[in-house]
Amino acid sequence: MLICGIDAGFSGAWGMIDHNGKYWSCGDMHTSPDGTLDSERIWDEMRQARDGQDLVVVVEKVHSMPRQGVASTFKFGTAFGTALCLARRFKTTMVMVTPQEWKKSLKIDSSKSTSLNLARQKFSEAPLRLVKYGGRAEALLIAEWYRGSLKRS
Repeated sequence: MLICGIDAGFSGAWGMIDHNGKYWSCGDMHTSPDGTLDSERIWDEMRQARDGQDLVVVVEKVHSMPRQGVASTFKFGTAFGTALCLARRFKTTMVMVTPQEWKKSLKIDSSKSTSLNLARQKFSEAPLRLVKYGGRAEALLIAEWYRGSLKRS
């Protein structure tokens, strides 16, 4: 079984690990020329990475922030909606988790650099070399959170 974590947002990403915690694949939330997320390109990459394996999808349950502008809130909401649609296209179990819940469970703060460091330790073969891959790191850690929750239950 594979677990796919999705870090929703325009700078987000998706990441897959297997049920033993081994890195499988990851990718970014690509943007179309019109400024929206390129859901077809993202879907193609995710579907190919799945390679027919059983899958659970875990989406980060995000929300707007206080004092965030209307336009940016709307844009963020469309990215979250795209992440949900991508998850639903797999026609499999979908779980949602708040950033606070998965980060507390993994004992990390809200810093992308903290997420990158932990993901680099856990998934040394994952392409996480650059700072801009914080979304990939968080997507993989969201999947890891779910894997750990299976052990705890």
